[in-house]
Amino acid sequence: MPRMSRQTVNFLKGMAFLSPWLVGVLVFTTIPIGLSLYYSFCNYPLVQPPVFVGWHNYNYMIHDHVFWISLKNTLLYALMSLPMGMVIALALALLLNANIRGLSIYRTIIFLPSLIPLVASAMLWLWMYNSKLGLINVTLRSLGIAHPPPWLTSTQWAMPALVLMSFWSLGNTVVIYLAGLQDVPRELYEAADLDGANLPRKIWHVTLPSISPVIFFNLIMGIIGSLQTFTQPFIMTQGGPIRATYLYTMYLYDNAFTFLRMGYASALAWVQLLLVLTLTALAFWTSRFWVHYQGK
Repeated sequence: MPRMSRQTVNFLKGMAFLSPWLVGVLVFTTIPIGLSLYYSFCNYPLVQPPVFVGWHNYNYMIHDHVFWISLKNTLLYALMSLPMGMVIALALALLLNANIRGLSIYRTIIFLPSLIPLVASAMLWLWMYNSKLGLINVTLRSLGIAHPPPWLTSTQWAMPALVLMSFWSLGNTVVIYLAGLQDVPRELYEAADLDGANLPRKIWHVTLPSISPVIFFNLIMGIIGSLQTFTQPFIMTQGGPIRATYLYTMYLYDNAFTFLRMGYASALAWVQLLLVLTLTALAFWTSRFWVHYQGK
């Protein structure tokens, strides 16, 4: 047999080193994605073989009122948590970027909550939101509020309670903002000082344009994360009261593992993917008007 060239040998060696990763991606990512797409066109009760039914799952979704409730709740949660979370994280990053004593301690305090697992955080906030003995309502009563909100048992307050809890784990976002702030050229601030700009004008005309790529990155990650929120409402409210916090991922989970409707759950997953892609594409389209990259 003819001897292989050195280039072919190097290629085979490289593929051998890559094979564990390639096999993992194929077995645990590519094949499941393909199967979920096929199952979305099937009636698949999980304990029996899938039966192809065409577009039935997607047609049923259009007339499924629980689907629309979960979608509305998810979009409401995203609209409430994402903008406020980005503003709060940016404000904290601006404060942590100042030259003050004990700055490393403050940075550690801000970042530590993001290291706590979501399940543990949900259990902690479940106790804090207790209407009688919770820390929040006890504090409100000590401030003179005789009837504080019944946070997790009220259709009016349950969603804001989840949004408030989402700010608990902003540490990662703050760190990313802080890294962007430290890369802003000092010369731009010096030029702004020479022009007589005050602090708000320097933030608006220097800081925000300079870190706009970082803001854009956090926006994309926030869109994806907020549309996939599951752990907090699953543990704290189970979607209640009266489905006020019943989010899209919870409905997908219930269809897959509670109702054993894996085909319909797969269809829900693909609709969720299309929603994330649509909002992400919209964010990329708008980025041309407000994201400024250095050197361009």
